[in-house]
Amino acid sequence: MSVKAFELVPAVEREQVMGEKVRINIECIECCGVHLYLGTNDCFIHHFLLEERTTSKGKLAYNAQKLLHKYLGLKKPVAELKAASALERLIVLCDSTITVVDMVTLEPVPTGGTKLKGVTAFCINENPVTGDAFCVEMAVVLARRRAVQICTVHEDRVQMLKEVTTPEQPCALSLDGYNICLALSTQYMILNYSTGASQDLFPYDCEERKPIVKRIGREEFLLAAPGGLGMFANAEGISQRAPVSWSESVIAAAVCFPYVVALDEGFVTVHSMLDQQLKQTLSFRDGHLLQDFEGKVVLASSKAVYILVPLPLEHQIQDLLASHRVEEALTLTEAAQRNIPKEKYQTLHKRILQQAGFIQFGQLQFLEAKEHFRKGQLDVRELISLYPLLLPASSSFTRCHPPLHEFADLNHLTQGDQEKVQRFKRFLFSYLHEVRSSDSANGFREDVDTALLKLYAETGHESLLDLLASDNACLLADSAPWLEKHHKYFALGLLYHYNGQDSAALQMWVKIVSGDLQDSTRPDLFEYVVDFLSFCSNLDLVWRHAAWALQKDQKIGVQIFTKRPTSEEKTGQLNPDDVITYLQKHSQALLLYLEHLVLEKRLQEEKYHTHLAVLYADRVLGLISRPSATDDQLSAARQKLQRLLKESNLYRVQLLLSKIQDSGMLLLERATLHGKLEEHDKALHILVHQLKDSAAAEEYCSWASASHDQSYRQNLFHQLLSVYLDPDVPGGAQTVAAVDLLNRHAEVFDAVRVLKLLPEEWSLPLLRPFLCGALRASVHARCTSQIAVGLARTQNLQLQHDRLKYRGGPILVSEKKGCQLCHNTFSEPDCACLPGGTPVHIHCVAKKALNLPVEHQHENAHRSNHT
Repeated sequence: MSVKAFELVPAVEREQVMGEKVRINIECIECCGVHLYLGTNDCFIHHFLLEERTTSKGKLAYNAQKLLHKYLGLKKPVAELKAASALERLIVLCDSTITVVDMVTLEPVPTGGTKLKGVTAFCINENPVTGDAFCVEMAVVLARRRAVQICTVHEDRVQMLKEVTTPEQPCALSLDGYNICLALSTQYMILNYSTGASQDLFPYDCEERKPIVKRIGREEFLLAAPGGLGMFANAEGISQRAPVSWSESVIAAAVCFPYVVALDEGFVTVHSMLDQQLKQTLSFRDGHLLQDFEGKVVLASSKAVYILVPLPLEHQIQDLLASHRVEEALTLTEAAQRNIPKEKYQTLHKRILQQAGFIQFGQLQFLEAKEHFRKGQLDVRELISLYPLLLPASSSFTRCHPPLHEFADLNHLTQGDQEKVQRFKRFLFSYLHEVRSSDSANGFREDVDTALLKLYAETGHESLLDLLASDNACLLADSAPWLEKHHKYFALGLLYHYNGQDSAALQMWVKIVSGDLQDSTRPDLFEYVVDFLSFCSNLDLVWRHAAWALQKDQKIGVQIFTKRPTSEEKTGQLNPDDVITYLQKHSQALLLYLEHLVLEKRLQEEKYHTHLAVLYADRVLGLISRPSATDDQLSAARQKLQRLLKESNLYRVQLLLSKIQDSGMLLLERATLHGKLEEHDKALHILVHQLKDSAAAEEYCSWASASHDQSYRQNLFHQLLSVYLDPDVPGGAQTVAAVDLLNRHAEVFDAVRVLKLLPEEWSLPLLRPFLCGALRASVHARCTSQIAVGLARTQNLQLQHDRLKYRGGPILVSEKKGCQLCHNTFSEPDCACLPGGTPVHIHCVAKKALNLPVEHQHENAHRSNHT
């Protein structure tokens, strides 16, 4: 896969080297800065000055100015030239002899009597180890000797440091630090001349093919391997890069990172060190020499010199991107980091990532595109702008220049393919969602949110409501027409609400509920509106829409009021009295609201309890008078009334009693009301003689005595027993009910009182359960009392013991005995006693008491003072 990495530019023309001599050939080259040296086969050294210039087309060109040429006088070709710029010397290999000449005058320089003859090859150490800036280290191979000599070249002498033996005669070599990479007759090897350690690399036949040993970096070499491979090897003999596949007939190689340039008989090939792929091929006949000098690649035929000028990496990367070779472009960009200043590289890297993202975006490779957009910190509006009309009309965004892609818009990308359109939109959904949840949208949140809203509305995406219900920056002016265009009226109401226009939101929702607008987003929209009104702080809006809600459904509409707080002190809350007045025309809603106040909120207001009880009573009376009413309806209504009558203590009992007094069906309710008035005899009479419900009578006694003591409860049950045993009522005494009452509630009754009330003709077996229970309760009470008396006596005995323990013995006072405080004798029998039984004067104690230590005072408090 080709890329134009280099341009071949002439540097030294044929005439400048040969003049009129036809048989002159270039044998070697050396470049040091702007100075170019050529060695020819007629034993001349030519010195040129290279001047760079830019053509009218913006390309680089060279002008070579010949400064000097020098004949060495050996009548042999100049085999090798190496510059030692620090010494201003040029090391020359000619006729198997190394000589040193001045770089400027090309005159020979004395070498201190040391002559290196019989040399077949030498190299300069570009990673010197001596630490002397004014000398050059080199390695020399001598003919017919299995050895390498390590020498230093000084300004006025050449000095041999060490000779290292080799297994075979070296053919070529390269030096880095202490490491020598050698091409022997049959193989390559690496030798450390400091430690003597060596490492064989791989076999190679030097007679068959010219070996290549090239230092390409610190402790790394490039070698020509069998099979047309360029192998990399480090100082340990390990290849850390994959080999480059070049021609079998390669005669020279050079490195210009990140490329390896190889020369064969007819071509110059350029391979990437990053992916080992062939990137460029240049036709070049009669190629003879190829070397790199400080990033400058010089190529020579036998007659002329050329320079391979690398194109700027930015241009190469753009060429790769233009060919949609994204991975190669990114790899090359990362490799360029070592050659570009940090800030410039960061800018370049981000742009390349963005361009790569758009290429993969256009190829529907959305995962890769998203990753490159994220790493390249893409301005998301670049992406949004591809989708027609998604950016707000008020957005000031303009696309990047030069452009990051070649697309006009989504229509250009998809060419009318609707499936592709949907895929592109789905990608934008996910990408904008991620950008929105990160910091990448800072500064243009309105553009992102508005674009998302439009996308959601256009495609009917379920996330539209989530967007509007959360914190968002959607522009109302752009979004409202779009939502209306796509019939997203409920979402439009949410948008109005988010922007503080609750009145417009409610108008929109009411039209949907009323059927004026069609939007099936929320089937429960009426309930939603009611819920919205219940939390709306604008009371004008609440009152304005409450009538509509109640007219549509009183049961749901009343939730506008029942879900609101009842406190009058906070703003946005309603006075219950105002609500009750407002609901007078809506009976069902009024009933539900009063139930909310009394049963749920537990407001302790007599007027609310009474009002609710009256409504319950009216409801029951209405059902009784209505022939079409069912038993279930009447039963449910009575249960509500009975529950309120029993649980509430705040309603006006007499009002309720007068209301239901004439109803023959509401006997249980009348009994409950008499109970509230403490008229238990009337209540029990109704339950026993009119309703004839013993179970209800017993339940009444339990309910009426629930909040009273045991004595009250006992009296109430005795009262019920008396009603059962009353012979003067129609039907006479109810013996069975009385027996059942006694046997079920034996623990409540006073057995003595009961036995006095019972007729003498009753048999004992009939009252066996009652008598057994009464006897058991009596025995239990007696035992409990005895235990309590025993515990009290024990406690009293313990207290007496403690009192005697703290009471001391007799205190002896005489006229001969002195006070321990004042040391005077006692003249009167009155005295006080200190802890330990020591007598003292009372007035001495009064004076000294405050000076006693605290712990003595505490101890004294536990003892009795005796006088």
